[in-house]
Amino acid sequence: MDRSILHLDLDTFFVSVERLENRALIGKPVIVGGTSDRGVVASCSYEARQFGVHSAMSSRLAKQLCPEAIFVKGDYDAYSRFSGMVTDILKDSAPLVEKASIDEHYCDLTGMDKFIGCAKWATELRQRIIKETRLPISFGLSVNKTVSKVATGQAKPNGQLHIISGTEKPFLAPLSIKKIPMIGNKTYMQLRNMGISQVGTIQQMDVELMQRVLGENGVSIWRKANGIDNSPVVPYSERKSLSKEETFDKDTTDMAALRKIIVRMVDALAYDLRSQQKLTSCITVKIRYSNFDTETKQAKVPYTASDRTLMEKALELFQKLYSRRMLIRLIGVKFSGLVSGSYQIDLFNDTIAQVNLCNALDGIRNRFGVKSVAKAITA
Repeated sequence: MDRSILHLDLDTFFVSVERLENRALIGKPVIVGGTSDRGVVASCSYEARQFGVHSAMSSRLAKQLCPEAIFVKGDYDAYSRFSGMVTDILKDSAPLVEKASIDEHYCDLTGMDKFIGCAKWATELRQRIIKETRLPISFGLSVNKTVSKVATGQAKPNGQLHIISGTEKPFLAPLSIKKIPMIGNKTYMQLRNMGISQVGTIQQMDVELMQRVLGENGVSIWRKANGIDNSPVVPYSERKSLSKEETFDKDTTDMAALRKIIVRMVDALAYDLRSQQKLTSCITVKIRYSNFDTETKQAKVPYTASDRTLMEKALELFQKLYSRRMLIRLIGVKFSGLVSGSYQIDLFNDTIAQVNLCNALDGIRNRFGVKSVAKAITA
């Protein structure tokens, strides 16, 4: 039996939420993200994209490209609330739901054709989401996650596209290779240097050649280009917290050492957040004194995975928490109130330099291991 996989993506999600709150933004070029010249674009409207603006671009460059753009700092609490509304609708309706990010979901509808056409059901579901949330949303429906995701991109803005089983390769063939998930800028340039611009060219290539040029990544790209993807829809579940604790061999009041340990914990936890594409909204610091009394302090933060933001808040909490001047035997940090989020750093507050540094460090860790690099303050 052919699978029926539905991919749904909320169109320009952050901008769409902002327009619900302020209708004066409708039809105008809107940029959500850091408002200073050193800030970063988190999201932008289609009107702004026409000027070449895109996410993760520096706000300074975005202003140069689109001087008339309206900048909005962003409200991640509101984005999380609307994302939750969509997730709840899907969980209430679909047999199997995967939340891929704050604005993106997959549903496995396999077998539903026995009762109602999957395309008809998906259309009714999309209309329900639009009616109840007032947000634009697009979907792609096909036999697997890759083709459905590409179809969603082709259906935007605020549209839908059903790729009939057996037509995956003809659908993909004329598209740009950039449309294939997991082809980043570096891989794109490698393929372009080989004279490859369309998916159909990859379809005609020998898989062994792709493997020689790009390694196992080349095999994955070849399979996706040919509409082959057996990856399952993973049932939605939300991890509630991430935490680290350290118990000392010898109780201490060395403030410099304790702060360094907190920074190291936060650095590791923030990397875990980004690796899992999560964001946290609450940070807790815990200390246990030598007499085993345990105290905690927590604070709400805008949804983030930025180590800088989280380090500053953790050290602030520790400063407020430690008041007894007693020896400490344990210290811990916990992130809670987690949500899925595809933005790996705090695009609302970090500067472009901080974003680039964070991405560079994460890239080294991903390639050589978590302990391969660390900030000097944690050493």
